[in-house]
Amino acid sequence: MRPLAALFTALLAAGLSTAPARAQDAASWPNQAIRMIVPFPAGGPADIVARVVSERMAQTWGQAIVIENKPGANTAIAAAQVAKAPANGYTLLVVMDVTMVLNPLTSKTMSYDPIRDFDPISLLSKNTSLLTVHVDGPKTLAELIALGRANPGKLNFGAGIITTRLAAELFNKETGIVAQFVPFQGSPPTVQALMSKSVDYIVDGQAASLPLIQAGMFRALAKTNDGPVPALPELRSLAAEAGSPALNDVSTWIGVVAPAGTPRTIIDKVSGEIARIYADPAMMERLQKAGINAVASTPEDMARFIKTEGVRWGKVVKDSGLELN
Repeated sequence: MRPLAALFTALLAAGLSTAPARAQDAASWPNQAIRMIVPFPAGGPADIVARVVSERMAQTWGQAIVIENKPGANTAIAAAQVAKAPANGYTLLVVMDVTMVLNPLTSKTMSYDPIRDFDPISLLSKNTSLLTVHVDGPKTLAELIALGRANPGKLNFGAGIITTRLAAELFNKETGIVAQFVPFQGSPPTVQALMSKSVDYIVDGQAASLPLIQAGMFRALAKTNDGPVPALPELRSLAAEAGSPALNDVSTWIGVVAPAGTPRTIIDKVSGEIARIYADPAMMERLQKAGINAVASTPEDMARFIKTEGVRWGKVVKDSGLELN
């Protein structure tokens, strides 16, 4: 037993001896490049807000922030990778409702635990998505509903994340449309499919769709909640256009987290910097023009928000009877 006791004592001493070093590392953070993993292709809302915010962070801290796009498996591939990364502040993960709330509700096999594996840092945005068609498609939501009812199983719809798919599925269910779902990995391929008319309608964030709507190539028929869309002030919500309260407030949100165990001084430094960046009206206007409703939060507020979203979406998934792969 004595060798085991000696080993335990040695390990304990080693751990205690590294504690001051960890504290010193946290105090001097960042002193090297930071990786910010985005679980979507370039060009979507999560990628846009990550690049805009990281650009300012790099200027403030004098260290490069490298954006790495790792799409796949409804953000689970990137999440599983970051969950195993060192908790030293040099790997951050941009997350969405999909990552932290909907994957646990809809996936039978999880490669990460959103609560155990990550420390919340801050929200980055709460966004209003759009139900959009090609300019050659229906002119109103009523026309789309009539077309779908008259052609059961013949229309295709696309979405790039579970939240927007859930919004589209609920829309179909509430309006009596039977349509075929075509999955995509994020906004850019979803938008491209509508451009090529491979799908008849999509539900997607504003960032990728809005420029094409403004260019006259797409037509927005409704938004997924009552949130403001300054570029489309007359656009009404799905709930109002379809006459269904069940379609009210289907939102997507984006945030940033770190591997669990990241020193609190680093968490607070990142959260505080995001709040400082968002205090700049020019930055808020820049993001709003990109279709992103920027919202910051404390780590505690983000943790509470995730918990509340889990309860809300858990009820929606259960009540809707939807089965998402």
